[in-house]
Formats: sequence, C-alpha cells, structure tokens
Amino acid sequence: MGLFKFLKDKFFKKKEDTNLEENIPQEVKEEQVKEEKSLEKYDQALTKSRKNFSSKLDALSKRYQTVNEEYFEELEQILIEADCGVSFTLNIIEELLETSKEKNITNPKDINEELVDKMFLNYLKEGKDIQNEIVFDSKPKVLLVIGVNGVGKTTSIAKIAHYYQKKGKKVSLVAADTFRAGAKEQLTIWANRLNINITKGNENEDPASVAYKGIKAGIENNSDLIIVDTAGRLQNKQNLMDELKKITRVIKKEINEPIECFLIIDGTTGQNGVLQAKAFKEIIDITGIVITKMDGTSKGGIILAIREELGIPVRFIGLGEKLDDFEEFDLDKYLYGLCSELIKDE
Repeated sequence: MGLFKFLKDKFFKKKEDTNLEENIPQEVKEEQVKEEKSLEKYDQALTKSRKNFSSKLDALSKRYQTVNEEYFEELEQILIEADCGVSFTLNIIEELLETSKEKNITNPKDINEELVDKMFLNYLKEGKDIQNEIVFDSKPKVLLVIGVNGVGKTTSIAKIAHYYQKKGKKVSLVAADTFRAGAKEQLTIWANRLNINITKGNENEDPASVAYKGIKAGIENNSDLIIVDTAGRLQNKQNLMDELKKITRVIKKEINEPIECFLIIDGTTGQNGVLQAKAFKEIIDITGIVITKMDGTSKGGIILAIREELGIPVRFIGLGEKLDDFEEFDLDKYLYGLCSELIKDE
C-alpha cells in the first residue's frame, strides 16, 4: 500500500507547504501555479467519473464492516460500470482476492487502497514504456492522426498544434482526410486561428498525394512538427489500411524517421472506444491514444481498459472545450481526479 498517502502528500501537503513558504523563486512559483491549475482541470473534468467510481466505492466500504464474497461482487460491478473493461476488472478482482488472503486484509477501506495501488501498477506494467511527449530528436517530426468521425479529431489536432506552439515549436498541418465532407474546411479554420501553415488537396485528390505535398511544404518552411489528418472510416478496413500504408510510404520517401500515430477516442463512448482502438490497431501501428471529452463522461475507467487490452498508452487527454483544456496524460493526476474523495479521507 502507500499510493493514497503518496498522492495525498503530493497534491495536498505540497499545496499547504507552498502556501507557508515565502521566499520561493519566481520561476518555481510559476511552475507550482501551472501544476495546481493542471490538477484542478483533472479534478473538475473527472467529476462525473469520480461520482461513478470513488463515491460508489466509498459508499460500498461504509456498508460493509468486513469484506466478503458479496463485497467483491459489488466491487466488480462498480468497476464494470466505470468502463474499466471486463478483462481489467476480472484480473484486478482476482489480484485483490489473493492479496486480501495473503495479507489478511478485511477492512473495506484497505481493500479500496489496494485497488487503487493495483490500478496504478497495472497501467505502468502493461505494454510499452510510457513516453507521452513527442521527442524532437529529428526535424521535422511527423504525426499521423486517426479516428472515426465525431470523436473530436479536428479539434484535437488543433489542440496538439497549440500545445506544441506554446513550447516554441513550429507546426504545420496537412489536410489528408479527403473522404469526409468538410474535413479540409474545418482544419483550415483552425490553421487560420493558430496562424500556422496548412497543405490542402483538391477535391477527390489522393490522400497520399496531399500528404506528400504537405511533408515537402513542412520541410521547406522549417517545421518542427507536421500533423497529418487522415480519414477515419472503418466501414471498409482494407481501403483504409491501403490508404494509410500509402501515406506512410510517401512520407518515408522524404523523412526516413519513425512516424508517430495518435488515435483519437471519445471518452464518452466507453467500451465502443476500446473496440475502435482494437480495429485501428489491426490496421496501423498506433503509438499513442488521445482521449477527448473526459469532462463529459462518467466512464473514466476507459483509460485503464485501453491500457489493459491493447498495451497502448494514453499520451494526451482532453479536459474541456478550450484550446488550453488539453494536457499531457499524467497517471498520478488521473488517479487523483478519479479517487480524490477516497484520498482526502486517508
């Protein structure tokens, strides 16, 4: 055990200590303020998910003096309703049962803490090593963005572009989604708002041709990051697979470096989002997930389900509608936002 105490010390005690300190360098203060604002965003965005998870856990622990078979059955139901996924839920319940027997844990609150500990450890151990930020070890870096219609793909591209603009990176966009009506126009509106270059194709132009022109333009204007919007239709996987392979091929002709590929998933879709991720994973090598609309869902467990079932890390998270409501995914802040009611009582 210990994650509750760790998170409490990190996010509660640190804030109290900061308020008591006077002679803090200005740059340290600014960083602390930035971290506090980020934590508040997580906390606010996960309000619905928290009510569907930690509030239910808290109520459950108060109804039982000691854990028993019925307790674990109800706990299982809470995890499934939070969209943690069947695989994750069954595995975590089995681990909790074994741990409770080994350590002779009977107090429901102690079981809750063990649960959050295991959520943390399971996320870290599944799949690839976690590297959220795009590493600019070569120039330019290319990011393919995929996702079905309606998940917030265009807005997410704008938020990613804005995020790296704030870090001093020169960003350009490529409107290679020539399949969806209005995709090019929507991306152009964002490019104009952010004052960044965009490459667009003609009507019905081959997406790979647009991508090629966009990469050439990005190199010519000395971009650090080139973001390529791609079609997200899943009705015909073979067509999409062929298209993405062709886009990747033409990019490699100009830039023989690893390409990032982010899949955008709408957090409100729950397990449908996991199914989408599985389908796209069959088509292309996804290097990261971007979860959108987390402020509008009670199904915050989808992040754990994706990590468990696909081994792909969530790289960024959308916590609201504004451009700045977009953060690098932070596991500590996520678990704090999901479980803060339990942590405060620790």
